[in-house]
Amino acid sequence: MKKALIFLAMIAAACAQGGKEAQVTPGEELLGRLNGFVAEGKIAYGHQDDLVYGHSWLVTDWENDALERSDVKDVTGKFPMLLGFDLGGIELGDSYNLDGVPFGLIRKATLKHIERGGIVTFSWHPRNIVTGSDAWDVSTPGIVTACLEGGQKEEEFGLWLQRTADFIESIGTEVPVIFRPWHENLGNWFWWGKDHCTNEEYIALFRKTKDYFDARGLSNVLWCYSPNGNAGADAYISRYPGDDYADILGIDTYEGLWGGLSIEQGAENFRAEVKQNLSYVQALAKEHGKLLCFAETGLEGIPDPTWWTETLYPSIKDFPIAYVLTWRNAHDKPGHFYAAWDGFENAADFKTFSEFDNIEFLK
Repeated sequence: MKKALIFLAMIAAACAQGGKEAQVTPGEELLGRLNGFVAEGKIAYGHQDDLVYGHSWLVTDWENDALERSDVKDVTGKFPMLLGFDLGGIELGDSYNLDGVPFGLIRKATLKHIERGGIVTFSWHPRNIVTGSDAWDVSTPGIVTACLEGGQKEEEFGLWLQRTADFIESIGTEVPVIFRPWHENLGNWFWWGKDHCTNEEYIALFRKTKDYFDARGLSNVLWCYSPNGNAGADAYISRYPGDDYADILGIDTYEGLWGGLSIEQGAENFRAEVKQNLSYVQALAKEHGKLLCFAETGLEGIPDPTWWTETLYPSIKDFPIAYVLTWRNAHDKPGHFYAAWDGFENAADFKTFSEFDNIEFLK
């Protein structure tokens, strides 16, 4: 962590103006820590929803639960360094997110994980503001336009931003977090996707979101821009909101055994795709002076017995990514899991992965 401390000192020095030294913000402190991982050749491992449910369990009495359970910890003896949560539903004032997790529990788990020394990242799948359906409803054109200045839903969208910022503020403005809104924007499965708004509209949506948070003084938030993979550098940068609007450049890439692919062929394809994707994002991150991450990945059900050590690890080990996050282990869908759990037949490979010197878990 020596290099991370040096990085923080550099930030403080850069902030000094006219003999007055500006205070380093919580977001800048977290950025320094993430840069420290990269400087030391470390990659932090993250898992979605890890403290609130797992493959075969669910936190129910969350106000009294110590939040000691974790599928990752059950297998490795360590919590993941990074913990992910989704804020879908907060925009409506709901008590539960789109996966049925109480927002009170998300707040408690966030604070507990950070107290232990971990890092928390939030994604956001807001509902379709025109139809009232979920984020995957792309049946109606012009949803982004409706949210922007002069749009028919501008006022309501402002309330959505307020509620989302309210929640992050409720965690504590001194508590640093990563926020990754409007992700996978080069696909067509979300209403903010490639064919559902222009590049200019998407950029305006991202900027409107961050501008609101900034106006609220939420300097504890790092912003991650994370399109889906396999689109190429030109497409990736075509919707980039700008250097003042992103701290981290990420990408979302999953492995799938679609069309009858064998495990071996799926692994080969994934390794090639990840290396290609991370190569161009790395180049863009260097050009724009941004941190690099692998924001979301996984293989559902992990049928590959050596996926962690022979598929994922070789794909990422040569890239300066601060972290990699695999998706959730659903407690109510037995085959929908992306990390090993106690009793899983291929758990040993995950434990081996967790013991690699350059893979960082929360010890």
